[in-house]
Amino acid sequence: LTLEEVRMLVELFYLPYHHGPQAQNLLKHFRWLRANSLSVGVPAPAPDACEGTQWRSQAQSFQLLCAQTCRLHSRFVSSAGRALLYDLHPYLWDIRNMLLAASAFVLWLGCQSITAPMLLRGDAEPWTHRGGLFGELQALLPVGNSCDLFYHPPPLFPSSQLYLLRPLLPLDRRRLAGLSCPQGRLGSGQQLSTGPALAGRLLGSFLSLSPEYTFVLEDEAGPCGYAAGALCAEGFLQQRDSSWLPAIRHKYPRDLGVGASALGQDVLEEALLFFHTEPPAVPLPVLQRFPSLVQLGTAPRVLDVGASRSLAICLLSALRANGSRGVFCQVSATDRQQMSFYSKLG
Repeated sequence: LTLEEVRMLVELFYLPYHHGPQAQNLLKHFRWLRANSLSVGVPAPAPDACEGTQWRSQAQSFQLLCAQTCRLHSRFVSSAGRALLYDLHPYLWDIRNMLLAASAFVLWLGCQSITAPMLLRGDAEPWTHRGGLFGELQALLPVGNSCDLFYHPPPLFPSSQLYLLRPLLPLDRRRLAGLSCPQGRLGSGQQLSTGPALAGRLLGSFLSLSPEYTFVLEDEAGPCGYAAGALCAEGFLQQRDSSWLPAIRHKYPRDLGVGASALGQDVLEEALLFFHTEPPAVPLPVLQRFPSLVQLGTAPRVLDVGASRSLAICLLSALRANGSRGVFCQVSATDRQQMSFYSKLG
């Protein structure tokens, strides 16, 4: 580690209620960005709007601090002695996961129009937040009182893998297709000639109808995870069934699989069956109690559950910021991989 990186490490964990300059800057920027998020959004403010320009400048500084801390985690895992690594890694891993979510949430604030207050919760119990920088950052997220999201043990084998978490970009639509294929059976070298929509059938409706609540996890090899949501699940499901599914069925008729190569036959058949089977209805009591729908997934190479939790925290914070009271996800009872994934998230 360089002297600057060691100084950063000390400043992040100085004393439980007294932070060094790096940690103070993180908190200062995050508080200000959250409090002034109405100065940016969609529709975008005028180009000469001073408030919007100032907000984006502060957001850029916050992103830089988050990236530096994530790099510190990666460098520390690669360079620290084993005894020191296992003593300090849980704390640095926690901060890295928190800043992955906070950084993506700030990016999302910069391109959204928040129509509801972000602070919709009551006073938190004292045990909900931990001490130190982690607890203060947690309290600033809209889902900060959901303590189960933030309490999880670090991995037994620390990884130096760098991750980036951000809102969806236009180029991500095709690149995400293989990630939402069940069991990860469709790799990058097996894309079907019928296009990525077949491979991305589970995610396609979110990309088309609710892209503003879609986040992407990226590593050095490219996109490796996603989190997608619909703020109003009832309206989203109605639109999916009335417009999106009929259009997809017309584009990919049931007999499309005739003559397909053996390599893609199973995946193609499964995709077509999914498109041409009526989706199960969601009971009204579920929609009333949990008005938002979510879906998350990661590539098999993502072994760090902390990155997956950061995805969940960021998506739930975005939904909560716009007034959601609760979420549900739809999982097949026979899909053991997805059941295991959501169980590990808590």
